[in-house]
Amino acid sequence: MATYILLTRIVPEAVKDPKTLAELEKKVADKVAAECPGVRWLSDYTVLGPYDYVDIFEAPDNETATKVSVIIRSFGHAVTEIWPATPWDRFKDMVQSMG
Repeated sequence: MATYILLTRIVPEAVKDPKTLAELEKKVADKVAAECPGVRWLSDYTVLGPYDYVDIFEAPDNETATKVSVIIRSFGHAVTEIWPATPWDRFKDMVQSMG
């Protein structure tokens, strides 16, 4: 499985009421679980800066990871950016094997 970093920025209208945000999170999580059963969430963080959330997850391929991002965007309350990530040890092995 590949690792992905998902950056999400919530539009201001989505956070007017904390209950609404919690309900939205549940709906998104349920849809991702139903549509992308191979996805495994590793970590979730709220952050200060240009994004509101950083999520780290595993998915079987780029197509599935893209689907996660599209599902989140489909609710109309978020902008996302997704990055594939390589574990540091695997990266070092790749570099060393290059000769």
